[in-house]
Amino acid sequence: MTVKVIRYKTSPEAADENERLIREVFAELAAEKPEGLSYASFRMDDGASFLHVAVLDGDMNPLIASPAFGRFQSGIQERCVDGPDADDASLIASYRSVAD
Repeated sequence: MTVKVIRYKTSPEAADENERLIREVFAELAAEKPEGLSYASFRMDDGASFLHVAVLDGDMNPLIASPAFGRFQSGIQERCVDGPDADDASLIASYRSVAD
């Protein structure tokens, strides 16, 4: 199991577009139901910061094959004022989380 945590902050004027693109990714995931992925995205209270947590069951990342994720990633640098910063993480424990 691999856990990826990605944090970034968009410009205030790009935040709603960023959320729209994220929702498109999740709509595609709901339709395609790829195996080996648990994924959650959060918009922080400041309205412009985002956090993504992806749990991969193996070496393959199903998001790489996602057209919606490709569209989301294609303009991320232009939307961001800070980051994105990606880190691997180790799960210590969870309760009803994306890692369950």
